[in-house]
Amino acid sequence: MKNILITGANGQLGNEMRLLSAENNQYNYYFTDVHELDICDEQAVLTFVTQYEIDVIVNCAAYTAVDNAEDNMELCRKLNAVAPGYLAKAAQSRGASMIQISTDYVFDGTNHTPYTEEQRTCPASIYGMTKLEGERNVMNNCTSSIVIRTAWLYSTFGNNFVKTMIRLGKEKEELGVIFDQIGTPTYARDLAKVIYATINKGIVRGVYHFSDEGVCSWYDFTLAIHRLAKIKTCKVKPIHTADYPTKAVRPYYSVLDKTKIKKTFGITIPHWEVSLQECINDIN
Repeated sequence: MKNILITGANGQLGNEMRLLSAENNQYNYYFTDVHELDICDEQAVLTFVTQYEIDVIVNCAAYTAVDNAEDNMELCRKLNAVAPGYLAKAAQSRGASMIQISTDYVFDGTNHTPYTEEQRTCPASIYGMTKLEGERNVMNNCTSSIVIRTAWLYSTFGNNFVKTMIRLGKEKEELGVIFDQIGTPTYARDLAKVIYATINKGIVRGVYHFSDEGVCSWYDFTLAIHRLAKIKTCKVKPIHTADYPTKAVRPYYSVLDKTKIKKTFGITIPHWEVSLQECINDIN
């Protein structure tokens, strides 16, 4: 029976992994967050992985405050780049596998067609730079490793765009939402299912892209959230990125091509609106 370590277990994805572990009960699980395991402590990581004879590490932990990262590069780099390297080295020492979760922010968003895994990375923010460094540290230090880049993650857990738009939709008469940034929402439960699929089928080393199917802007996403949550009293109006300045640069276009992960692991991916409805049903 494989022993699986899941870091960042109190986050959106970590919680979804915990939820789905009941359906994947052929494994022993170690769900950890910073209080159980400080992944920035190299010796603590090695000790934990050795003591519990870990076979697969799924790293869901990250510094995800994109704007704050611009002023906290050292901490951001520690969590997003250095710590994944520690996990990868510990995995390698046992002949274990590692799955690292990454982001669409490794691209600058100047494409007009979906990004494939082979395209040149060019992060435009500290967050994106540190996540890309984390990818490289994992791939360079663990021979049996996978990087999964995802985008626009939301779930029933924690704070996220879907929950915020539902709350604001109930509180406000009018909302301005950016219409000129294009991507794909991803239900964290769908990503968790794919992670389990990669473990169940067997690790095939490489970088992969995953989001739900379809394409939209943040404005379109918000309209769908309000429609599915039956919020009718709030008027949503489209605004430009320039009208909502942020410290970190966001990609204008970050649609990911999922062909590789679908072919390699034989998965099908739901449309983002189908998954959004499922999530809102659970929230309600």
